[in-house]
Amino acid sequence: MTSHRYPVMVVIVALLLAACPRATVPSVRPGIDVLLGDSLHLVRGRKVGLVTNRTGVDAQGRSDIDRLREAGIELVALFSPEHGFRGHAAPGEKVGSTRDSATGLPIYSLYGAVRVPTPEMLSGIDLLLVDLQDVGARYYTYISTTIDVMRGAGPQRIPVIVLDRPNPVAAPVQGNVLDTAFRSYIGALAVPMRHGLTLGEQALLARSDLGLDSDLRIVPVSGWRRSQYFDETGLPFIPPSPNLQTLGAILLYPGTCLFEGTNLSVGRGTPEAFAQVGAPWLDPGKVIAAVGPIAGIRAEPVSFTPSNPGDQKYSDTTLSGIRLTVTDRRAYDPVEAAVRLLAAIKAVHPGEFRFLARQFDRLAGDSALRTRLDRGENAGAVMADWEAGRHAFMGRRAHFLLYPD
Repeated sequence: MTSHRYPVMVVIVALLLAACPRATVPSVRPGIDVLLGDSLHLVRGRKVGLVTNRTGVDAQGRSDIDRLREAGIELVALFSPEHGFRGHAAPGEKVGSTRDSATGLPIYSLYGAVRVPTPEMLSGIDLLLVDLQDVGARYYTYISTTIDVMRGAGPQRIPVIVLDRPNPVAAPVQGNVLDTAFRSYIGALAVPMRHGLTLGEQALLARSDLGLDSDLRIVPVSGWRRSQYFDETGLPFIPPSPNLQTLGAILLYPGTCLFEGTNLSVGRGTPEAFAQVGAPWLDPGKVIAAVGPIAGIRAEPVSFTPSNPGDQKYSDTTLSGIRLTVTDRRAYDPVEAAVRLLAAIKAVHPGEFRFLARQFDRLAGDSALRTRLDRGENAGAVMADWEAGRHAFMGRRAHFLLYPD
């Protein structure tokens, strides 16, 4: 009788194991995992500088610093972009260099008095790694930091390796292409507002477009397709900056960031930053009616109170606003939504609304969007004129794409 129990016990154990939740391993691996798993030879025996912030983690959420040191890689210096090494500094806030209390390594800020790493900062470094989570919008400064790293490393003959990460808002390409006459730190490349590239792909394009003398290599993301949004990767979400706390905000950012160049608030210092716009004089109901339906998005009236140091326009003032919620991200065009909102707000509030011309043009990548909306031109007609430039960009960027659709 006893001999018949074991097959039954095996079946019971198998059923219990099947019922228990298992730790899932993401099928998408960011560049740091690929480097340490497949390409360790690139860094073994080298003195390494690491350009990163709190988004520099592996697929399990462990920091690059810990992973590299455990693998026996000699880290000799750290470098940080806008918002600092810990990612908490306010937008535009200058960050000073310091020292990492955990490792004793120097942390050189590349968003303060110095943006291009100096020969002194690079002394003793054989190789630079860059691992930063971009957000897929032209205005974001992490590509500018990467370009400056290439500019500093090139004359020192120091290779730069970008540990790539997914574009969190996937493949769509939307908005106008920047006019190079308006190139700036928040518009470093002639790309659309939502460019559909990863940081590594942007770096390849930048080296070509800007003629950078850089030994640049990309360690690609493994298992990622261009059509995947961040929440489809299984990777841990870490806010890339203080006012982009959710994927929903990042989806809206390529459009709502344009409102930074107006006298409306985008809700900095609130949990819904870049998911809402507002001002003391705004009539949300009239504006929403004037805009009409927008594919893939819901607009609704809201009130919010931005706070310092996030919002320099209406800090600690309760505002009437419009909150945007993406209902179908594959149908939604954030730039179209923003331009239509801008046109509607100007039409409803001609006496109150104004552009902050210099800032708006830097964000818009030209002066035409502002001047045409100021003249009261139809938003659809303005955006239709972007199509030729976007089409040309799609052909140009094809040479730098690393991932399948």
